[in-house]
Amino acid sequence: MLSKLPEKLIKFAESLPYPLYAVGGSVRDFIAGQESEFSDTDVCAPALTEDFAKRAKAAGFKVDAEYKNTGTVKFSCGEESFEFACFRSDEYVRGEHRPVRTYFTEDINADARRRDFKCNAVYYDIAKGRIVDPLGGGADIENKRVTTVAAAEKVFGEDGLRLMRLARICAQTGFSPSRECLDGAAKNAGLIKDVSPERIFAELKLILSADKKCGSAMAPYAGLKILYDTGVLSIILPELAEGAGMVQNKKYHKYDVLEHSLRCAAYAEESVRFAALLHDVGKPYCFKNFGIFTGHDAEGARIAEDICKRLKAPKKFTEETVKLVALHMYDLRLDAKENKVRKFILENVDILDKLLLVKQADYSASTDDFSTAPSVKKFKKIYAEMRAEGVPFSLKQLAVKGGDMLEIGVPAANVGDVLKSLLEDCAVKVVANEKQALLRRAKKVYLSAVNPEAYAACAKQLAEEDAAIKAAKAAAREEEE
Repeated sequence: MLSKLPEKLIKFAESLPYPLYAVGGSVRDFIAGQESEFSDTDVCAPALTEDFAKRAKAAGFKVDAEYKNTGTVKFSCGEESFEFACFRSDEYVRGEHRPVRTYFTEDINADARRRDFKCNAVYYDIAKGRIVDPLGGGADIENKRVTTVAAAEKVFGEDGLRLMRLARICAQTGFSPSRECLDGAAKNAGLIKDVSPERIFAELKLILSADKKCGSAMAPYAGLKILYDTGVLSIILPELAEGAGMVQNKKYHKYDVLEHSLRCAAYAEESVRFAALLHDVGKPYCFKNFGIFTGHDAEGARIAEDICKRLKAPKKFTEETVKLVALHMYDLRLDAKENKVRKFILENVDILDKLLLVKQADYSASTDDFSTAPSVKKFKKIYAEMRAEGVPFSLKQLAVKGGDMLEIGVPAANVGDVLKSLLEDCAVKVVANEKQALLRRAKKVYLSAVNPEAYAACAKQLAEEDAAIKAAKAAAREEEE
């Protein structure tokens, strides 16, 4: 493990008059043979913050923050950051994430007992290069299991955030919680209500990206299942959990609404997993209120927005999630005409790639079919053709600008609408993205509608141009004959 730790930290540990231990996820993952970020390591020692901070500064580290009440010090060196904690024992009020009282100690056993899971309570003496295992967490790591450092009901009763951490750690490591651990979490599931929405959302995102850490494609699914099995999912995402046992058309679906949704999240590419998780969140609402699933995409978009706001998700993330949920059903039966699909692609090109990822995950999660979804194949083909044709996908790419419209007599108030109409005409192959062709199209089709007087002034010119084009075509035919 010494080869994994920053050399500066090792030298610092060797200079201290007390042992400095790495602890937590980095040690657990090293023992389990998993990759871990050793540049963001938790360390601890039987020392007080004032002494540790003073020695860290003298060793060339930057002390970024010092919290004497909790006995923690955040310190760094360049891009490498660390968090130090004094050996301590904590006292909690039921459900509160932060301890109400902290007692400093020199007893490593007491420090281990204040943690959550035994697999996170294995220490590595950095200076001596040896593992210290007060509670037998090494055996848990070897057996890929998660047990609590004390009675499970007590551990989860102390801190509601541990409910999310259980699901996340199991997802990221591939470990399985013991029966006592699951039961203790289930009995305290209600304490998740005391955890801030931001912390819940942060842990949920880590669960949805857990495969990056453990390498198992189904890691997000495993974490989500633990949330459901402990009753936590029904509290943080009740609209989703209501899909449990809700049977779907067996011709198209192997699973109930909830199971399909969990699998959809697991099968999706990481960037769209939250949207994939919520893509059918409108189904339980529609079925309970109308007896059918029809319209679940629109209702789902509304519910997804409520969920994102409740979890304090970023605005841009929320907008994207809502849009993906709203559009995931478009042309599912492949009955949309090509021009309609072209217009749809034009309108949604900013999220098209992500929408196709959601569509693919939805298709795969329906029957565990991982071949390319028919709708995805259709959309990719049409999109490729549009790009090959040089179709503009934004006003910036259009061969005419606002000034060109003003020059031909389009009122300033109508310029934007005319340009958007021209953009759509290019998408459906009515006109090529060429300046003169677009100007003629604007004059013939749009100018007459928005500025009849200006159109009358150029009508003669258009007629003469049309006559000249007609004559040129006729001459070319005669020459060929």
